[in-house]
Order: sequence, then structure tokens, then C-alpha cells
Amino acid sequence: MGAPKAPSSSEEGVGGGGVSPETLRARAARMRRDMPEPERRLWQELRGSRLGGFKFRRQVVIGNRIVDFFCPAKGLVIEVDGDTHDPEEDTKRDMAMFRDHAFTTLRFTNHQVIRNLDGVLEKLKSVLDETADRWPSGSNHHPQTPSSEEEGAF
Repeated sequence: MGAPKAPSSSEEGVGGGGVSPETLRARAARMRRDMPEPERRLWQELRGSRLGGFKFRRQVVIGNRIVDFFCPAKGLVIEVDGDTHDPEEDTKRDMAMFRDHAFTTLRFTNHQVIRNLDGVLEKLKSVLDETADRWPSGSNHHPQTPSSEEEGAF
């Protein structure tokens, strides 16, 4: 009998009891250092608010998952899927992400990112433009940080 399959980043918490938040954060940090080539290419286009001024984070822990990219202003998760992804399971995870956090997931394949990065960026920009902002701030794409006086107020 072979060793049990380790959970992927989108299967965190399987196998009873789940994975601690500290373990997830450490795993996400490792994943940021060792990004697959398709994710690295997409990140080069997303980092520094390069796509339409939208802020993205990479390898973000949301609930019991690590997602590839996240746009907080729009509540948009972007996943770049390899050949081993199961579309049925991905659909279930995407539905749970929406149910539990009200975040929409947009998926691209490694092949799409490598072969048609411009098309991926065009689709992503279109979805960002069509998605309502999560915060009523106009051109500001992330929530304001509370002042120190506001932090302790009830």
C-alpha cells in the first residue's frame, strides 16, 4: 500500500481535524517562494496593482484553503489549475468559497496562462470591471486602515 496522498492547497483540512492556521500560513509562505511557472507568469502581471490598479495577494489563506491569488476589493479568487485538478471537486470548493465567504472564484488552466496570457488578463480585467466593489471607496481598492483611536472603540 502506498502512502496517503497529501492534500493540495485547495483541500486543506481534509482527513479529520483540519490543519492549524499556523501550518496553513507556513505552507502559503513556502508556496509563495516556490511558485509554479504559470503562477509566476500571472503574478508578474498582477503584482504592484499592474492590472487596472487592482491590488492582488498571492497564496492567501482563506478559511481552510490556500488560494493562488485574491483581489480583496472585489472578493475575487483566482486559481491556476494544473492537469490533476478535478472539475467536480473544484466546483464544490468554489461553491463553498462563495457560501462561506461570498468570494467568487475564477479559474484558468496552466495551459491558458502559458499559451494565452493576454487572453487570461483580458478575461480577468473584464470580470474585475463587472464585479461590484466590496467597499464604497470609489477609486481606492482596499479598505482604509482604522486609526489607532478607532481600533479600540466599540
